[in-house]
Amino acid sequence: MRLTSLDVFRGIAIASMILVNNPGSWNHVYPLLKHAEWHGYTPTDLVFPFFMFIIGVAMAFSISKYTLERNSEKSIPAKIYLRILRRCLILFFLGLLLNGYPNYDLANLRIMGVLQRISLAYGCAAIAILHLSRKQIWGLSILILVGYAIAMQLIPIPDYGVGNLTAEGNTAAYFDRLLLGENHLLRGGKFDPEGVLSTLPAIVTVLVGYLSGDWLKKQPINSITSFNLVVMGLCNIIIGHFWGLIFPINKPLWTSSYVLVTAGWALILLAACYEIIEVRQKRQWGFPFEVMGLNPIFLFVASGFVARFLIYTKISPNGESISLKTWIYENMFVSWAGEMNGSLAFAIATVLVWWVILYGMYRKNWLIKV
Repeated sequence: MRLTSLDVFRGIAIASMILVNNPGSWNHVYPLLKHAEWHGYTPTDLVFPFFMFIIGVAMAFSISKYTLERNSEKSIPAKIYLRILRRCLILFFLGLLLNGYPNYDLANLRIMGVLQRISLAYGCAAIAILHLSRKQIWGLSILILVGYAIAMQLIPIPDYGVGNLTAEGNTAAYFDRLLLGENHLLRGGKFDPEGVLSTLPAIVTVLVGYLSGDWLKKQPINSITSFNLVVMGLCNIIIGHFWGLIFPINKPLWTSSYVLVTAGWALILLAACYEIIEVRQKRQWGFPFEVMGLNPIFLFVASGFVARFLIYTKISPNGESISLKTWIYENMFVSWAGEMNGSLAFAIATVLVWWVILYGMYRKNWLIKV
């Protein structure tokens, strides 16, 4: 079974990711397209967890037959574990390639990142799904979220004390400095927003997606199912906001409250896509997003390399060295749209260019899977 609505949702998530990651200038970005400065969240802070949630939903369909074998006398084939390991290693390696471009200074290479988080969260979630029942997965998810909250708020950190949730003083940052070393964190600093410890609650984001997908595939295709998804989403958002009163909603820390709130919004958007596409059979509007949702990892990696190429390639049109990206932004967008709108237009143009490329791949039936 394949849900077109899930492909469309994935396409919305990856298109949004490309949009917010590629402004013409980071000095000219509309507030809704920025991440929250620290606590709290904006629409931009929903994009990454949406993608993680979608990975979980897809797993409910892709490895469901192996979960059935788990409950029978058959053992899970070794090739399944090898496939999971292979996928994790490829994703992690691609993330390292992106982090290191263009110099690949191994002594200061950032180890973690978006693809690395996807790799670890996917791998851990897949093993849990293959070996645990639904109730056990629920229990594990609650244990991780509560345990992470306790660790972040009750473990004393040298020089920072207990419950310090600043970028430098939080438990996750301290753990990452000990495990990875400052040279291998984001920009050689004291904190990495995709660090190791904060990947634990990100695993729960994937597991919530799996539990949602596992429930969804057993339901009739009707508006009641869509309504129930919305109700579940609202419950997550409400509980998450209440939890946020004592453990703030925070994307860089991927706090437990953040997991619930973002999963809630993901459920609501999934419900909207499901109702329009699966229930009401109105598919044409979603086709552009479906095209992008069929090759998400290729799109993320390729767009990441191109963005870095534009930044690190220097030109001197007037004797002053500037990046190729800056030249394109200033001469092709600022000249007619101004700095702020030009920055947005650059990001939109980036999405459109990649859509044309992906449409060509769609026409050729090229699906690049990791």
